[in-house]
Amino acid sequence: MTKFRAKLTLILILLIGCSMLIVGLFMAKVLEDSHIQALEDNMERELKVILATGDWTRNGSDSELMSYYTEQAKRIKASTDSRLTYVRADGRVLGDSDQSPEQMDNHLTRPEIVTAAANGVGYTTRYSDTLKENMLYAAIPVKKGEQITGYIRLAMSLEQVDRSILHLWYFLISGLAILFVIAGIVSYRIAKGITRPIEKMTRVAKQITNMNYESRVPAYSNDEVGQLGQAINRMSESLQQQMARIQENERRLQGVMENMISGIMMIDREERIVLLNPAGEDILGFSAQELLGKKYNEAKQQYEFTKLIQECIETREPISDEMIFYYPAEMILEINLIPIAHEDEEWSGVLVVLHDTTAVRRLERMRSEFVANVSHELKTPIAAVKGFAETLLAGALNDKDTAVSFLQIIFDESERLNRLIGDILELSKIESKRIPMHFSPIYMPEFLEKTVSVLRKEAEKKHIELSLYVDEDIYIEADEDRLRQILINLLSNGINYTQDGGKVKVRVEPLEMNGDGDYERLRIIVSDTGIGIPKKDLPRIFERFYRVDKARSRSSGGTGLGLSIVKHLVELHKGTIRVDSEVGVGTKFTIELPVIH
Repeated sequence: MTKFRAKLTLILILLIGCSMLIVGLFMAKVLEDSHIQALEDNMERELKVILATGDWTRNGSDSELMSYYTEQAKRIKASTDSRLTYVRADGRVLGDSDQSPEQMDNHLTRPEIVTAAANGVGYTTRYSDTLKENMLYAAIPVKKGEQITGYIRLAMSLEQVDRSILHLWYFLISGLAILFVIAGIVSYRIAKGITRPIEKMTRVAKQITNMNYESRVPAYSNDEVGQLGQAINRMSESLQQQMARIQENERRLQGVMENMISGIMMIDREERIVLLNPAGEDILGFSAQELLGKKYNEAKQQYEFTKLIQECIETREPISDEMIFYYPAEMILEINLIPIAHEDEEWSGVLVVLHDTTAVRRLERMRSEFVANVSHELKTPIAAVKGFAETLLAGALNDKDTAVSFLQIIFDESERLNRLIGDILELSKIESKRIPMHFSPIYMPEFLEKTVSVLRKEAEKKHIELSLYVDEDIYIEADEDRLRQILINLLSNGINYTQDGGKVKVRVEPLEMNGDGDYERLRIIVSDTGIGIPKKDLPRIFERFYRVDKARSRSSGGTGLGLSIVKHLVELHKGTIRVDSEVGVGTKFTIELPVIH
């Protein structure tokens, strides 16, 4: 039984019970009053009969009168079974059927005596301290002419009245108990009939509150309760459709927000951060949990960024700017701030869009540097060719030795120019991933022996020891031509930058052995005992046209693109390359490649 049904049942029972109780109290009061009224009438008649048949005006001493009137009172009580008392006009009790008059108080102030003196008859009901029970008293005056000489008082026990009232109460209580049971059953049935549909509607409403929009109220009659159930069902259907649309929109919006590469931050009208997507967390260096709910000027952000938000809030105009951020990493951000307003033009906050343009700006800078470097690198051999050609045209052709020397220089610079253009085209194709990769199994000992043999004569010219360390059963799946290009570039650098009598080594090691004892990756180490690379230059060693020692590089015939080409070719093989070097000790290039593609 629900609380509502219990309350309704209790209210019905209380209404019926209170009605019966009030009726019972009224009946008990009416019965008591009518019974007492009948006793009072009887007692008045008896008193008048006693007054008329007795001598109540005798003279004598108090003791004689007390003896006489006491005897009279006792004789009358034997006939009427009622207590009779004779009181003199001054209140002195001269006779009583139940107690000695000498022991009784003055009765002049008793209510029944006072009323009898005033009205001719007096009644009162009170507890008798003498008899220890409720008594009904009636008194009439005794007159001699117009003068009152005394009072006759008759007292009757109310025990019979009390017994009648008690019997009535027993009847009422029994009737009420039976009525309460009947009323409880009837009330429960009535309450159940009223509350059962309401209970089911309440359960459905709670399920709707808990987002169970498929819950429905069973069909009832077409009365008000049935119409309420139909209205709840229609509301549930409408909510189900609306929530489905809302959830679909939320999923789409969440998918967009989570996968956007731009950071999104929303600030409400109270200047608190209420939205931050994952890209925004990465850009700002703080999690959404740390920032949500905080004011934008309390979020420990860069001062210029905070000022830009403040300006947008104050002007409520769109702002676009570019700014350098230094935390959590140095980056260039394009910042767009858009004020948010509803259809009624009420301002509700600011939308901040953060786009990391660091890579774009770096590419622009690299493109600019590349154009400048290419122009510079092309200008040097072209200037040499032009200068020596002009010298020859000016008359140096007449001097055969000089002419041959100048022509050799022109040839060398042309070769250098050809290599430079070839490397630039090669790097361009590699970076744009336009070169096809042909992967095939390669037996490393044989492959490395052929590769090293290409450079052995060049090493012997400088008395450099060129050594190879590789196990017999080492294989790898790779593009043979491109892998050879990688190793030749690294070995050529090692030979060029190693002093006479130095060493250049190639070592191959298997990595990441699996459960079957097969290796999954291969490490190739090319090391030399050359001049080494300063630590400050190591981070930029793979950049295009970057040279540690420009004069030394040019004298060696390098173009400054070899290591950049190596890095891109290694990445096309899904591998990694790193360099370790110490000035005066040597350099070590470490390449790690997957065995199978």
